[in-house]
Amino acid sequence: MNLRNVAIIAHVDHGKTTLVDQLLKQSGTFRENQQVAERAMDSNDLERERGITILAKCTSVLWNDLRINIVDTPGHADFGGEVERILSMVDGVVLLVDAAEGPLPQTKFVLGKALKLGMRPILVVNKVDRGDARPHEVHDEAFDLFASLDASDEQLDFPTLFASGRAGWANTDLENGPRENLEPLFELIRDHVPPPRVGSDDEPFRMLATTLESNPYLGRLLTGRIQSGTLKPNQAIKALTRDGKLIEQGRASKILAYRGLERVALDEAVAGDIVAIAGLTQSTVADTICAMDVME
Repeated sequence: MNLRNVAIIAHVDHGKTTLVDQLLKQSGTFRENQQVAERAMDSNDLERERGITILAKCTSVLWNDLRINIVDTPGHADFGGEVERILSMVDGVVLLVDAAEGPLPQTKFVLGKALKLGMRPILVVNKVDRGDARPHEVHDEAFDLFASLDASDEQLDFPTLFASGRAGWANTDLENGPRENLEPLFELIRDHVPPPRVGSDDEPFRMLATTLESNPYLGRLLTGRIQSGTLKPNQAIKALTRDGKLIEQGRASKILAYRGLERVALDEAVAGDIVAIAGLTQSTVADTICAMDVME
């Protein structure tokens, strides 16, 4: 599948949101003359006021015919539960570490969750252009952190990039790299993150609800990654609890997916993609949204 689902994880203020802004710009998501707010992913008023990410955000970029769904996760310890849920939607993570501060407590928390899920992170040592940067030492500290969290040999063999998210470049070679753009990161996501694990085409639609929000026009929106099957607007669906009990039945009144920073309505959603579904009124996070013929 020409699709990758990846989360960007880090300690607070290590540059996740700024890096995502640059990925959006360099993939051509924004027009050259388009006015885009700095930290475009922090759309919530409180986030803009405090300068931190509170809610997990999805975006999607198209790079050389590869669609990359990117989830920008909260880095603050108060929102760790949000990070844990989000990781169930993706197949890989980009671990961002500040080149001066090195790994910090939330780095350990989010990395530990990713490693337990069997993911093989990509390490990005960010802000290497800081005056107090010590990128090679930080790389060694990150390796020690992986080891202390019982990473497997495969996970310990993680690829590393040195980057400046604000300046918009990343290189495998800090001293001799060109410092031009984020192409090396796009390439690593393509080559290192596996495509989504999905069921066969003839399996019924099934999705685990990962985040919940309210829309003034559409009502309750449940976002998650489609695990199997396909979904079309107005298709009959139902919601089940973790132990398979029926919560409600309804219809998918709207299916939305991120294309850049905007949500667009889909005529059909397929396994592997991350979508938001409207039409249900009672189901919530951790419920299974599925076709009517899925057994309870």
